[in-house]
Amino acid sequence: MRIRKKVSGSAEMPRLSVFRSNRDIYAQIIDDKAGKTLVFASSKEKGFAGQGTKTEKAAVVGKVLAERAKAAGIEKIVFDRSGYLYHGRVKSLAEGAREGGLKF
Repeated sequence: MRIRKKVSGSAEMPRLSVFRSNRDIYAQIIDDKAGKTLVFASSKEKGFAGQGTKTEKAAVVGKVLAERAKAAGIEKIVFDRSGYLYHGRVKSLAEGAREGGLKF
């Protein structure tokens, strides 16, 4: 709640929310004003199995998310790390999204 009261997404700048479990990582771009998820990507999707370490998978998820966001017309986002430290898989996902063309 500490983070969510400060970070909010809109139609112009939606929020990139990250969730990581012990095995996988999930990311979604959300318009908080409308209450809708615009774009979603995770390491549980087909094609991610056996593709390297968890950090490498997170980078690929970030790139896939950026491609889907570009197709949906989203270029600028607000990054919500959901309380996780900006380190490891979360950092890798963010850098992958930046490489894909998203601006934070």
